[in-house]
Amino acid sequence: MKNIFRIVSFLEGVSYLLLLFIATPIKYFSEDPSYVKMLGMPHGILFMVYVVLAFMLKTPEKWNGKTFGVVLIASILPFGTFYVDKKYLQN
Repeated sequence: MKNIFRIVSFLEGVSYLLLLFIATPIKYFSEDPSYVKMLGMPHGILFMVYVVLAFMLKTPEKWNGKTFGVVLIASILPFGTFYVDKKYLQN
């Protein structure tokens, strides 16, 4: 399950960066919301899967409250999921 979480974490991070730094500027500068619509749903699904998998991994990974909080907050920060992967998921 940890490997699945790592994959979802990576994909969620990439989708967030694409949405934040590519799709949103295109939406507002070019007045073309199609990229936000195209990336929004996959990112939302990946975000929800990330959170569910984090809850499922809390006990097996022996994350205390602080670590678990960092893992959850990282999902809403740009580049946060990459930090979680490096700090908590790689052995």
